[in-house]
Amino acid sequence: MTRKSVLAAVLALAAAAVLAACRTSAGPADLRLGVEAARDGGWEEAAARWAKVLAVDPSSAAAHNNLAVACERLGRIDEARAEYEAALKLAPGDPRIQENFRRFKASLGKPSEPVSREGPR
Repeated sequence: MTRKSVLAAVLALAAAAVLAACRTSAGPADLRLGVEAARDGGWEEAAARWAKVLAVDPSSAAAHNNLAVACERLGRIDEARAEYEAALKLAPGDPRIQENFRRFKASLGKPSEPVSREGPR
């Protein structure tokens, strides 16, 4: 193999890796699209977007918090609790997460009383 063909092969592999990463990566765009979906009442789509972010970056406290809110809205209470706890573990001093979790716990057992929540961020 010539040096030129080796370089071409390396560049082709690098380009393929970049394209594959672009197709599977999640990030700020998915956080934002999840917020937009939630604002439109699309909680299933919002939850899917935030779950996608967490699959790539499990250290995102914002995505855990937002997913917790979505799970709450979808009636997935156990999952909501786990997501709030994960968010608080990552960002224990975040007042928005603390307030959302406090409201969540207050709403348990009181399904007839609507509880306002700070929405996703």
